Amino acid sequence: MKAIKYRKYSRMKWVVLLLSLFYSFALSPTVFAHVGSSGVIVQKQAGKYQLLISVQPPDVVPGTAKVTVYVEQGRVSSIGARPIYFRSGNKGAPTHDELALMADNRYEADLWLMSSGSSSIELTIDGPDGKQQVIVPVMAIATALRDMPAGTGWGLAAMGLLLVVMLVTIIGASNSDGVVLPGEPAPAKLGRRRLLGMGAGLAVILLILTGWRTWWTSTAEQYKNQQLYKPATIHASVRVADAQRLLMIQFDTTGSGKDRRQRRMLSYILPDHGKLMHAFLVRMPGMDAFAHLHPNRRDTLNFEAALPPLPGGKYLLYSDVVYRNGFAETLTDTVEVPSLKISAVAAAAAKSTDADDSWLLTEPMGVKAGAVNVPHLDNDMVVCGKPGASMKLEDGSTMLWMDKSTPILEAGKLYTLKFAVADANGKATPLEPYLGMGGHAAILRSDGSVYIHLHPVGTYSMAAEESLTSRIADTARTFHYPDAVRFRDSIDAYINKLKTMPEAEKNQVLAASMPSMKVAGMTHSMKTTNMVEFPYAFPRAGHYRIWVQVKRNGRVLTGVFDTQVTESLL
Repeated sequence: MKAIKYRKYSRMKWVVLLLSLFYSFALSPTVFAHVGSSGVIVQKQAGKYQLLISVQPPDVVPGTAKVTVYVEQGRVSSIGARPIYFRSGNKGAPTHDELALMADNRYEADLWLMSSGSSSIELTIDGPDGKQQVIVPVMAIATALRDMPAGTGWGLAAMGLLLVVMLVTIIGASNSDGVVLPGEPAPAKLGRRRLLGMGAGLAVILLILTGWRTWWTSTAEQYKNQQLYKPATIHASVRVADAQRLLMIQFDTTGSGKDRRQRRMLSYILPDHGKLMHAFLVRMPGMDAFAHLHPNRRDTLNFEAALPPLPGGKYLLYSDVVYRNGFAETLTDTVEVPSLKISAVAAAAAKSTDADDSWLLTEPMGVKAGAVNVPHLDNDMVVCGKPGASMKLEDGSTMLWMDKSTPILEAGKLYTLKFAVADANGKATPLEPYLGMGGHAAILRSDGSVYIHLHPVGTYSMAAEESLTSRIADTARTFHYPDAVRFRDSIDAYINKLKTMPEAEKNQVLAASMPSMKVAGMTHSMKTTNMVEFPYAFPRAGHYRIWVQVKRNGRVLTGVFDTQVTESLL
């Protein structure tokens, strides 16, 4: 009987102790969650399948990413998805999870991302039209912190306190009642034994909870300081040399040696569309001056670009770079551009840093006569019965925004933004490849809080896709970086060689380095039309300006369009 009682109380003590530790973990006030990015949108042809893919990464890592695939063309039987990290490669990846078929050829699934860093989602499409694979680059990172709701915290604290009281009571009872045999009177010191047992049990529980809290606080601080994403810091400035304004961009590596996770491998920057950096300048607040530049690398930390004839003022700078592990990020800063008065001869002699640099001066946002809070280029015409917009380009041709579903767009809704170009006579005119693609676009919210560099295949970087695709093909479980100096020098030599190539040859080389172009069969014969399309979902309500860049007759042309976005009606 005595042994039975001890075994019973022993089991109860361990169960209650584990529950107590669980609730003490849950009610810790240092628990935070993270807010993720706005996700990745991909539109591409894979064999006979035309796919529109949306991946919303989790705001907590580990966490689940929401994967949605719209099958726009092709007969599909099943779609599988799995995450593949650059660090561990294909050998360390889990098996595929199958997406569930929803309405209208839409497939969805929640996919676990268990670790932070550069990763990809591999989609396997199977059906009567064959089997295809698609790689979607995804940055699995924590971007923000969230406090536990106060109500939840108080509720968990109350339950934890109740469990502690119950556990202390059980310990006191087991320390006293177990010594009493049936039919015998209770010892005189039984009450004292109970109190001593309860006191000792409470002391042990408090020590355990204190140790747990200390460990959790340390772990939370480590997560906050080391795993919470912090963009690399850059310092932008403009200096004047020989009647030419030069944009200087310097990486700030102060403190990078303290935290290995926050280091940026600046010697391992990859070229994207043949450029190490894509820098976008927008004058605020009117957003009436725009430039898309490609700075040269002077050394590992410093980049430089000659400024075009932009007016002076305060500019927002967005600089896109991609690292060898496929991690892509946008580095931001503000820069004051001084006004510079130079002679016409000096202005004509000024040369841009890169032949593909482009810029545009236009009207400020929202100055349409007689309009209140209505962008000045929006909805000035009807195209095929739908709202549209048009703008005259610098060479006399016209760019038209086609197929707008409604005059005002909705946040969070997937759109295909279509833009066509007609010559001075109103006839469709073919476009030439620009940096290896049919066109580029930059979208900016009026307050600068939303920015995206768009491509016809989606919102991701082509260099990131190539890096992650090659890593998946690698059979090694771990990746070893090459010598930093040799890698950097080889990249610089490659970029310098591209600059000397004829335009047609350069575009062929760039297209051959893009997995999307290989899949689409565009490596050897790049098709051109008068239209360029971009898949996108505006993340927030507000006013947006869109710069669309295409190439015609060897000249980069930029169209600008404004639109209003409201919160989703769903």
